[in-house]
Amino acid sequence: MSASFKTIALIGKHKNPGVVGPLLNLAEYLIDHDFEVVLDQLTASHLPANKYQGLTLAEIGQRADLAVVIGGDGTMLNIARMLVTYDVPLIGVNQGRLGFLTDLSTDSMLETFGAILEGRYVSERRMLLVAEVIRGEDSIFNALAFNDVVISRGTSSGMIEFEVKINDEHVYSLRSDGLIAATPTGSTAYALSSGGPILHPSLDLIALVPVCPHTLSNRPIVVGPDANVEIYMHCTTDVRVHCDSHSGHDLAQGDKVIVRRFSKTVQFLHSVSHSYYRMLREKLGWSEFP
Repeated sequence: MSASFKTIALIGKHKNPGVVGPLLNLAEYLIDHDFEVVLDQLTASHLPANKYQGLTLAEIGQRADLAVVIGGDGTMLNIARMLVTYDVPLIGVNQGRLGFLTDLSTDSMLETFGAILEGRYVSERRMLLVAEVIRGEDSIFNALAFNDVVISRGTSSGMIEFEVKINDEHVYSLRSDGLIAATPTGSTAYALSSGGPILHPSLDLIALVPVCPHTLSNRPIVVGPDANVEIYMHCTTDVRVHCDSHSGHDLAQGDKVIVRRFSKTVQFLHSVSHSYYRMLREKLGWSEFP
């Protein structure tokens, strides 16, 4: 086995009982091949009595050479945001529905891990976004997003009115139900259902996708990695900014939302047979005739 990984962290979707069996099977496999195995504390607390040490995510970031996430894409989004500053490579095992990020199957998991741990894998890095809300002279909210930063209205019937600037240049004023700023990873999520483009994950680009714009000529645009996107809120009755549907903050008239690329990236490891285009065909049903 490869000596590049010594301590491997296993992180499961702790509320999903279907994770227990695959997680413990993988743990035993890794122990049998002389790797140190640790669990995150939440996962450990939902398992029957086990012999593995439970650590916080911060401790995992400091100690682990590799983290394996068993669950769905939502679990991976959360873990990626938490571990991005530690630069721990991630592998995803799918126990969810779509599995855009958690691409390994439990059926072939052990065979695939054998190859990866021997050094036969491909690596990719993916960008994140950071969102900040400025009210007056104060910064009142700051959060990371792996998929997208979304400005959306709540239960009110009125449209949102806002202005978008990129690198201090006015781009457009818009009345709509919201705006999505998506990473390439997030381009297959909410942005896709709103008519946005699919961006290959190797790109460092930001897609700006209006949600139900009042003027049909307002179309999605894609901007470069150095873009500083500023969104000035003009009409904001029951409006909120969300980061990966995880962190959010209520917005008021006059607020400024700043979205830009985060300085660090997330590293994913895949089997050598991994194909992004095959994954799109399978997940989106592109190989089926209407």
